Amino acid sequence: MSGPNGDLGMPVEAATEGEDDGFGEAEYAAINSMLDQINSCLDHLEEKNDHLHARLQELLESNRQTRLEFQQQLGEAPGDASP
Repeated sequence: MSGPNGDLGMPVEAATEGEDDGFGEAEYAAINSMLDQINSCLDHLEEKNDHLHARLQELLESNRQTRLEFQQQLGEAPGDASP
């Protein structure tokens, strides 16, 4: 069975004998540090996404207002030939 990156998982029989869990404190600290970095990156991306969402909402509202004003100007234009 493949892992999340498509790599084949190490079979249980191939594990090194004599080791209790295969990871020491240094490995856990390194993994923890990497997870902290990933979490920080995800937080940063979430902030950027929120900022972009807010800007797009502002742009959408601005476009709606501009469209309404344009429609009102067309409706009030002299010589309107609407039936």
